[in-house]
Amino acid sequence: MRQIDETSADVVRLTDVRKTYGGKRTSVVALDGVSISFGRATFTAVMGPSGSGKSTFLHCAAGLDRPTGGTVVVADQDLAELSEVELTRLRRERIGFVFQAFNLLPALTVQDNVTLPLRLAGRRAKPELVRRVIEQVGLGDRRRHLPGELSGGQQQRVAIARALVARPAVIFADEPTGALDTRTARDVLGLLRDAVDRAGQTVVMVTHDPVATSYADRVVFLADGRLVGELADPTAAGVAERMTNLGAWAEHEPAGVR
Repeated sequence: MRQIDETSADVVRLTDVRKTYGGKRTSVVALDGVSISFGRATFTAVMGPSGSGKSTFLHCAAGLDRPTGGTVVVADQDLAELSEVELTRLRRERIGFVFQAFNLLPALTVQDNVTLPLRLAGRRAKPELVRRVIEQVGLGDRRRHLPGELSGGQQQRVAIARALVARPAVIFADEPTGALDTRTARDVLGLLRDAVDRAGQTVVMVTHDPVATSYADRVVFLADGRLVGELADPTAAGVAERMTNLGAWAEHEPAGVR
């Protein structure tokens, strides 16, 4: 595992983040005082059982949803201080997204899908950068193809290239290998790992797959909307064991992980 510069600044920081849904009588606590930070050039996986708050966590950290309380800071910007227009601009310019659904526009070529976020942000796509990113994900000979002419794994590679081309401060990945076969999933995870090691990106990935977590520098565990611990230099076996015993283990772990 690569050595991480612990003096690097936090790219994302959540402090006592809470999120509730519903009214006073029917409120559901999705996040319950979550505090965590993600340093530059690190790869963190987030795991937890169904209903643990993983998706809510990612949505709040990425500025897709506003928390009920606490603070979220991304690239030195307190998201609570931003208007909706400013928040949209921040997501376009400083945050990359990779989802289980590839979210490609079927009428656009690989190259046009990759450069779409830049065009939406009013930025000119540098041809050399676009070419390099597309080649980096192994699609140099497919740049003129439409999504329908690609396999699922190739479409996910396009989504990764789209996330990388704007050189964001952080990439949030939500179950990025959930729709892929094992071999293709390994390739996609390798690309995310390379983005950290070679390009200095910060990656935060929500996943249910212990094998996927072995590509990360650490895994943090959510249970009932609370962070209940973490594991550095994870292995698939180690993560699977902790997930199996998460209920009992959580009782002895602190709620905040920093």
